[in-house]
Amino acid sequence: MSKKIKLGVLASGSGTNLQAIIDACESGEVSAEAVLVVSNVSDAYSLERAKKHGIKAVFIDKDNFESRKDYDGELISILRDNQVDLVVLAGYMLLVGSEFVRAFKGRTMNIHPALLPSFPGTHGVKDALDYGVKISGVTVHFVDEGLDTGPIILQEAVAVMENDTVESLHNRIHQVEYRIYPAAIKFFAEGRLKIEGRKVRILEKGEN
Repeated sequence: MSKKIKLGVLASGSGTNLQAIIDACESGEVSAEAVLVVSNVSDAYSLERAKKHGIKAVFIDKDNFESRKDYDGELISILRDNQVDLVVLAGYMLLVGSEFVRAFKGRTMNIHPALLPSFPGTHGVKDALDYGVKISGVTVHFVDEGLDTGPIILQEAVAVMENDTVESLHNRIHQVEYRIYPAAIKFFAEGRLKIEGRKVRILEKGEN
C-alpha cells in the first residue's frame, strides 16, 4: 500500500464531517491519517472526537493574537510542524487568509452545503431553501482566496422536498457530505486530482 498522507483538520463545531473522515481513514478506505485537529473554539466537540481517536487536538485562541495574519501564521506553523500534506476544513467558521492559502496552495479542501457557485457563505442551506430551488446539494472544493470560490473537486445533487425545513434539508445534505468528502480526500491521497485553471480533473489510476 502507498504511504499514507497526513491530514490536518480545522473545525469549529461538533465535527461530524471530521468523524466521517476519521472513520474512512481508520477503515482503510482512504490512504490517509488525521494527525492533527485544530479549532478556534475552546469547547468544540471536534477536539473531543480527536482525543478519542488519539489524534493531537489543539485550540488556538484568535484573541491571543494582535492580528489575523499572526493567528494564521501560528496555524501555518503548527500544520507544518506536524508535516501535514492536506488541510481539510470541516465546519471551520473562519475564512482562511491569503498567506495561509499561499502556504497550502492546492493542498486545502473545504466542503459546502450547496451547489457552488450558487449560495456561498455560512447560510448555504437556508439561502437555497429561501430562494425556492428544487435541487440543492454538496460541493467539495479546493480553497482559494475568495469565499467558496475555489476549483470544484466533487459535487452531488440533493433534491429539495416540498415540506423541507432548513433542518430536514441539512440532514439529507449531511449524509452526502459524509460520503463525498472522504472520496475527495481519497482521490488526493492517490495523486489523482489535477488542477487546471478553474477545473479539477480526476485522473484514472496510473494516469499523469
